[in-house]
Amino acid sequence: MTDYGHDLLFGAVMVPASGRPHDAVASARSAERAGLDLVSVPDHPYRPEFLDAWTVLASMAAVTSRIRVFPNVANLPLRPPAALARAAASLDLLSGGRVELGLGAGAYWDDIAAEGGPRRTPGEALAATREAVGVLRALWSGRGRVRSDGKHYALDGAAAGPAPVHGISVWIGAVGPRMLRLTGELADGWLPSVPHVPPARLAAGQRLVDEGAAAAGREPQAVRRLYNLSPGAEGGFPRGGPHDWPEQLAALTVEVGTSAYLLPAHHPELLRVFGEEVAPATRALVAAARERAAGATTRSTGAVASVASVASVASGASGPAAAPHPRQRPAAVDGAAAGRPLFVEPTPAPAEWLSEERLWDEEHRPTGPAPDPQRRYSRARQAPARNLVAAHDQLRADLARLREIVDEVLAETLDPGAARSGLQELSLRQNSWTLGAYCASYCRITTVHHTREDQDLFPHLRRGDARLAPVLDRLTEEHHAIHGVIERVDRELVARIGGGPGAAARPEGLRAAVDLLTDALLSHLAYEERELIEPMARLGTGW
Repeated sequence: MTDYGHDLLFGAVMVPASGRPHDAVASARSAERAGLDLVSVPDHPYRPEFLDAWTVLASMAAVTSRIRVFPNVANLPLRPPAALARAAASLDLLSGGRVELGLGAGAYWDDIAAEGGPRRTPGEALAATREAVGVLRALWSGRGRVRSDGKHYALDGAAAGPAPVHGISVWIGAVGPRMLRLTGELADGWLPSVPHVPPARLAAGQRLVDEGAAAAGREPQAVRRLYNLSPGAEGGFPRGGPHDWPEQLAALTVEVGTSAYLLPAHHPELLRVFGEEVAPATRALVAAARERAAGATTRSTGAVASVASVASVASGASGPAAAPHPRQRPAAVDGAAAGRPLFVEPTPAPAEWLSEERLWDEEHRPTGPAPDPQRRYSRARQAPARNLVAAHDQLRADLARLREIVDEVLAETLDPGAARSGLQELSLRQNSWTLGAYCASYCRITTVHHTREDQDLFPHLRRGDARLAPVLDRLTEEHHAIHGVIERVDRELVARIGGGPGAAARPEGLRAAVDLLTDALLSHLAYEERELIEPMARLGTGW
């Protein structure tokens, strides 16, 4: 067991899409209402489909009062540390001490170079990060003038300040062994992501961070361990739906030492579930495990409760671990006057298209019966609709990750240190296989999701309300069309991996297929939510 004893933090990662400029800021308000502790945005200054990270963070801080904001992670090669220090300190002063700093050594080097930034080797990125942390802390001191003879970030009498309201934490998004040891030596936290550091590799990473801390004379507890989650797909984490997550997150805390969890999510309901249900349940499990461990001092040091027994302690059960609570199913009869109005809202489709192709006519989709405005629904009856939106949000998050990996493959810019620990270079073929593994799992989970709807949910709704038949028929047709695009993505990927003539020189096929998949899937998910949220609350799922 490696539990560093940190308090647990829960937060979110918001993608600041330039096509929907207000969404990320609105999501920050939703995250604060849900009781979350942190909200973050990725920092890719070279991608015009994203808004500038610091501008978005400032807007988020302006419309919230409690939640902390930070870049996840700041792109150091395009954010000189002197300017970064003053930007972070300024926002910390304006927000009343609510800024932290995620820091990344760099990736996507072609894009960075195109913006006028440096193209660094792993060794150079390591040295630059070391120098940058020193510059940040020296300028945050607010005292005197700073001189630094760094190779990458030299300062010649720069005036320190402004000093932030509180000690801004520096959380490094490290993957490679040397960067992990540097994190233990200098940083306040380690911030990996599930796709790059899956749960099975966390313990090894923690040991390297601890080694770096020990070599610098620091206690391992001085470094908080955070984690960018990626639920939904096979190989993602956590697995299952939100009701399955607390035990998995508690396990990482008491067994590996992770203490802050960030969910990629925009939808208010998923943020609410994460803040109001997942976070308290996880905290209860961890508190019970720590209490149990503290009372086990007379036993062997290895006698720490498993997460299964933690669940029984947290729920007040004695003896063997209590069985997990089953999902609550709607009652057979629900009075229209009972409960509350339907509060589950559909996610709108993106306002702009990525592809010139269309799989179907968007303007003539059938619609179901209009909801009864006087009808009321119990919380239990609304749960299936919430779960549908949550499942769709996981698919949306995974789709965004798929697009990021496609960008890496086509640009051939995967940072070797971020892609394979200890390797000095990564070939295009390896990059393509990385994409292949992710695409296979994503396509499989999407297919399973649609199959279950076609075989279970849709027949149940059709029996419950015959007026839904045209909508259900259309949704089934769209499922088949989407599966066709998935097969097209797979064909393009196989051709690229096979290395046929000109495969690497002509990325248009893979890009066009992924753009079409993005348009089709996001449009379909929005349509499905719009048409099925109320019928699912009224009729249930039949599961």
